[in-house]
Amino acid sequence: MQIHTAQAEVRSVFMGGAVGQAVSGVIWLLSTAAAMWISIQYGILVLAVGGAFIFPLTQLMLKLGGRKASLSPENPFNQLAMQIAFIVPLCLPLIGATALYNVNWFYPAFMLVIGVHYMPFIFLYGMWQYAILAAILIGGSIAIGMVQPDSFSLGGWFTGVVLLLFALTIGMTRSKAGFS
Repeated sequence: MQIHTAQAEVRSVFMGGAVGQAVSGVIWLLSTAAAMWISIQYGILVLAVGGAFIFPLTQLMLKLGGRKASLSPENPFNQLAMQIAFIVPLCLPLIGATALYNVNWFYPAFMLVIGVHYMPFIFLYGMWQYAILAAILIGGSIAIGMVQPDSFSLGGWFTGVVLLLFALTIGMTRSKAGFS
């Protein structure tokens, strides 16, 4: 399978990533709401545990929409997608250490990790838009950590909204292009 064909299948099956970004954005907003209105520890738990369900929930949403929810076995990007997905949970100890130093840096640290995790999506999906998403999250994490180091929830709200806006933008753009 040629690279452009594999990328086209990734874009088609996962709708340019729109569904996954929407699921992720909702989890970030739920986490931030829980941190504000229940407890910071609960909010942290919601994001750390909820993040493990992003891919299964994305597949469920795709299937409920009557779509295929996985790549063909011959697509070489099956393994790449899995490797990219493991970047985030493998960085949880680093995010935890950052939060132990300053709990208000939990969301900015997580933003930095997921921003970096989106960089390989540029190749995986063959979509330059993921460079913009990565830059917004990486830049936002640094700015929030430096300018608002005493704000716990700002990074969570920011990331949830950015992910939902990205999902909406990609979904609208890709639907006009047929997700290929």
